This record gives sequence, C-alpha cells and structure tokens, in this order.
Amino acid sequence: MIDKTLSFALEHNNFKTFGASRTDALVSANQSAFELFMNQPIPSNFLDIFNKNLPQDIRGLKVEEVGESFNIIQTPKLKEYIYLFSFGEKIHPFSASMISSFTYDLDIELMKQGAALFQGNHNFKKYCTQPKNNTQFDREVLVSEIRENDIYTANFFPEKSYAYHIHSKGFMRNQIRLMMGQLLLLGQHKISILQLQKSLESPDKSPLDFIAPPSGLILNSVII
Repeated sequence: MIDKTLSFALEHNNFKTFGASRTDALVSANQSAFELFMNQPIPSNFLDIFNKNLPQDIRGLKVEEVGESFNIIQTPKLKEYIYLFSFGEKIHPFSASMISSFTYDLDIELMKQGAALFQGNHNFKKYCTQPKNNTQFDREVLVSEIRENDIYTANFFPEKSYAYHIHSKGFMRNQIRLMMGQLLLLGQHKISILQLQKSLESPDKSPLDFIAPPSGLILNSVII
C-alpha cells in the first residue's frame, strides 16, 4: 500500500522502500517508519500529497533526510509493542480488531510473574517460527510486564483490560505472539512458572506451537 501511494504522490516508480518493522495481518501499528531511496529530491509538499493519497487508516507524520550509511532495519534503538487483552466475557464487536478477548479465566498475578522471566538476555529459539540460517536467537528484552490498560480506551472497550508491554531492539517472526501464548497457558494453569523458565533454558529448541491471536498486538512506537 505504501509503495502504491508513493507512485501516485511522486508520479513515478523510480524508488525503493524498506520498512523498520514487519507486522502480521490484523496486527496494528501506532507508529512505524520506512526508508525511501530516490535519485532525486522529493517535492516540498510531498507529505501533504502523500497523506491525501493514503488510505484512511494510515497517516504520515514527518519526513526526514538521512545519510547514505543510514539503514532503517539496523538503526532502531528500541521497538515498543503492546498486546491488549481481556478475559471473562465476550467483548463488544467494535473492539475486536484492537483487543484479544478470552472467555476463560486468567490468573493475572501469575502471568505478571511469568512476563518478568522474559526480561533480560535469553535464547529465544523456541519463540521463533521459520527462522533463517543467520537468525540471531540470543536477544535482550528490556521491558516485559503486564499492567492494566490505561493507554487505549473507548466506551465500547471492556470495563477492565490489560496490556502486555514488551520492549527490545528487535523481535523475530511470531516471537511476541509465542511469548503471549505461553503467558496465556500460564494464566490458565496449563503450564507452570518452572516450565516457562525452562523454555528459555532447554537444550530442546523446537519452536512452541501456541501462538496468541494477532488482534491485540500493537507496534506502539519505534525509537530511532
């Protein structure tokens, strides 16, 4: 969609783009960034034209010139994701695209303990699907915690919802949804804290198979 809109705004196809992050279908992004490669300057009114041609659910915020050595994939210092969820009752259909709802009970306090285990340096090989040969599985998670949701609210949201906050320089394919999946199993008492901890230590690095739904996952910000 971005490339198609750029073709309209620039009136040519002589460009290339790279995104700072890739998201699955039904995953939202509050903020993201992409790098635009061109052999000529962009028009001074580019942002206005770009926004006029973008679909209603995307808005360009700013344009910034960078040097030739800049790499949008390697440059981000931090990516902040949030996974919104609730439990106990079916939610209003209007909120279904932004929050995952689970009708079963969840032990939130136990899930908070489990989320804390992900923080720090770990081998996340079990938390990745379809890795490439050069994928680096040792990652540092700077923040991993569950809080009551006070960031995204609406009158059709459930009375109480929660936000799983997770910050790191980068994430692998399905990593966050696999982590959230283990927290959901923990919250249902289907696995123990010890089993969750062992998933980060076990020599068996076959990937986990319970992936949390994409709705609810939001790329909240990219810090460059």
